Amino acid sequence: MPDDSNTPYDDVFNNMAKIVDEIVRQMPEAQHARIIGYTIVTRHVGDAPKCFFPGGDEDRGDIPYEVAESETHIFITAEIPSDTVNAPYADIQPNTVHICVDNRNTAIMLNKPIDVIHSTYRVHRSVMDITLAKIPDV
Repeated sequence: MPDDSNTPYDDVFNNMAKIVDEIVRQMPEAQHARIIGYTIVTRHVGDAPKCFFPGGDEDRGDIPYEVAESETHIFITAEIPSDTVNAPYADIQPNTVHICVDNRNTAIMLNKPIDVIHSTYRVHRSVMDITLAKIPDV
């Protein structure tokens, strides 16, 4: 995989994340709000994403994550702790995804089977982006 750590869009995305973070902080009751990361999905065809929900129980040691879903894909964004010893990874299975960070393992049950071969994950700047391709209904 080519090293794309210095793409020309990095500054734009970082600035955008800072702006959104500041907007959220200025909202009423913002003390419970947080920004986990950001994912920009391009080339989306069809309806807007169907669902978005936060997950992970930090009291149980789960990695916090967010899920968005379109007709063809499921997108998961997780916050990776900055003090990890080993490289974090996503164990992608047809009906579950496990986010594995050192001795922590957060299981995410999927409501639709996914195509493991065409699903990917990426870790960049303490954010894991997982893109899961749904298996089309027959």
